[in-house]
Amino acid sequence: QVQLVESGGELVQAGGSLRLSCAASGRTDRSVGMGWFRQAPGKEREFVAAISWGGSTTAYADSVKGRFTISRDNAKNTMYLQMNSLKPEDTAVYYCAASSVYSVSYRESAYDYWGQGTQVTVSS
Repeated sequence: QVQLVESGGELVQAGGSLRLSCAASGRTDRSVGMGWFRQAPGKEREFVAAISWGGSTTAYADSVKGRFTISRDNAKNTMYLQMNSLKPEDTAVYYCAASSVYSVSYRESAYDYWGQGTQVTVSS
């Protein structure tokens, strides 16, 4: 099992920046690929970004490309999401996820482990 705990979510003004963290514990060797998803009120959860084990491969949703950067530090068992130029439409609960099979995937079904989420609110 892999346990994931997100942190870093808070209220920020539009145009501001935040860095989310996802700390992994347990069988972290099973987190081949990791990703961030988000769910806005009244909407389905959607893919944000994903990263491979070594960090050499990343993927982003078009809506965040150029503004968000995903990274991971395997020595610290932590994944990050640097979010710049935040917009009100980025408001959502952000979830981190880990896959034991897929290196990089935008599909929710590819991920075996999920965190509880952290709230990001962007005010206009």
